[in-house]
Amino acid sequence: MPIPDFLSVFLPLLRFAGDRQEHTIREAIEMLSSEFGLTEAEKKQLLPSGTQPIFDNRVSWARTYMTKAGLLDSPRRGYFRITQRGLDALEKNPPKIDISFLSQYPEFVEFRSHRKPAKDQSSEPISETPTEALEAAYQKVRQNLADELLQTVKSCSPVFFERLVIDLLVKMGYGGSRQDAGSALGRSGDEGIDGIIKEDKLGLDVIYIQAKRWNGMVGRPEIQKFAGALHGQRAKKGIFITTSSFSKEAEEYASHIDLKIILIDGEKLAHLMIDYNVGVLPVSAYEIKKIDSDYFTE
Repeated sequence: MPIPDFLSVFLPLLRFAGDRQEHTIREAIEMLSSEFGLTEAEKKQLLPSGTQPIFDNRVSWARTYMTKAGLLDSPRRGYFRITQRGLDALEKNPPKIDISFLSQYPEFVEFRSHRKPAKDQSSEPISETPTEALEAAYQKVRQNLADELLQTVKSCSPVFFERLVIDLLVKMGYGGSRQDAGSALGRSGDEGIDGIIKEDKLGLDVIYIQAKRWNGMVGRPEIQKFAGALHGQRAKKGIFITTSSFSKEAEEYASHIDLKIILIDGEKLAHLMIDYNVGVLPVSAYEIKKIDSDYFTE
């Protein structure tokens, strides 16, 4: 079954704590993942940032929400248990526990209102944890930036595009010095090859490059021509960069030949530019912090 949403975890977690014993969040995650019938792949599925499994994040936030509502408490570091209020809630045998249910407790209302004057928030839709909401907002901002960035790149001249490719590859650690990389790209006269760049600063190996601003989809024939040019140079590695996209046949061909050819389409190019700060400037940064458990060890 798919990973249960945030709200679906609330009641099973409270029932798990209903034995009145102290439990760790890891114990809860393992028990609930079994109760929901999650596969190993689903248990390992990560948030977009790759920092934490999705299900782990949802169980952790479910514990936080019910702790804020006074249904659970933390008797000692790393453990939680049910409170009398939580036992009373289970005694009523609720069909579900959601935001509306938790909003009957003043402590939870205060928590949700961030200590501003309380207001009715029980009707607000919620299906994701605060962490998921933050990451989703970040991904939306990033995708909008990537779309705008790619349109800007497509409007640049071929000469500027070559320089952009050089800047990106150097930022990624290729090409030795900026001067070496700049003198390499655009110098090759071989058909199907736009330039050569060092794989590392010592130049132990080289990578052949095809960098084209493209309007239509790049098909298999173009990749075959590039591969043929690499064979002619006895080269084993190449990068094909385009502002458009690759056909399925082109991708399959590149993945099945002996040569190592990396295909970078416009979408991937834009995201690499964002990752390595090429053509973009940071506007603001937000640090997500957590408790340093080691600090509180006595």
